[in-house]
Amino acid sequence: MNRVIPGFPLSLGITLFYLSLIVLLPLGALMWQAVDVGWERYLAIMSGVRTLAAFRVTLSTAALATLFNAVYGLALAWVLVRYEFPGKRLLDALVDVPFALPTAVAGLALSALFVKNGWFGAPLAAIGIDVAYTPLGIAIAMAFTSIPFVVRTVQPVLEDLATDVEEAAATLGASDLRIFARIIFPAIFPAFLTGAAIGFARSLGEFGAIIFIAGNLPLKTEVVSLLTFIRIEEYDYPAAAAIAATLLALAFTMLFIVNMIQLWQQRRIGTGD
Repeated sequence: MNRVIPGFPLSLGITLFYLSLIVLLPLGALMWQAVDVGWERYLAIMSGVRTLAAFRVTLSTAALATLFNAVYGLALAWVLVRYEFPGKRLLDALVDVPFALPTAVAGLALSALFVKNGWFGAPLAAIGIDVAYTPLGIAIAMAFTSIPFVVRTVQPVLEDLATDVEEAAATLGASDLRIFARIIFPAIFPAFLTGAAIGFARSLGEFGAIIFIAGNLPLKTEVVSLLTFIRIEEYDYPAAAAIAATLLALAFTMLFIVNMIQLWQQRRIGTGD
């Protein structure tokens, strides 16, 4: 069998070398710095009022952004796959704009739109909804930067999904909602869950798109990534390492849980339960 990349040991060695250099080495240095803090000081840092407030704001807004992206991202992927309409290619290209746009630029644009005299902020303020410098603004910034993860993970699965089972169910009298709930959604669930989880993990560490729209008020709109940056500016490297390591552990825990759920579902489908 002809291989595009010759030599498995060589290609594997190069891959592991660059993975270690780019990913594992920085993460290992971070964890080493966090371990060097010591358990007692780590607990003191993490139990601080400002730290707990930053985690509360970050987790709650990331959850809100992920919930929105799960619904809207799935709907957008469905529209892009199942329908033909003018401007479809343009809409499909716009999905990747948050990937290409610098997050600081996105933050500036969102803050300009959602301040009280902005295009969106003015009508919302008229009905008593403040977005800029509130947790709602943070959630909107997180949703903007993480929406492509849901769309781009669900879209290829929908494209490869055969429609013969759906047509058979429709001929037997199944409603559209029942076909989606019993046939389509179980098939795309692993990709859907993966996209939502990666989007949540991305939201936890978002920085550039948030700092302009959040207002960065301690105990109110200060997120964990900003607090970590502040600790570095204060030359409090142990505190910054402890907070960053905790955030990293949360993201890894989320991805581990998602992988376990996917494995369970694959086994369940394989056994026909």
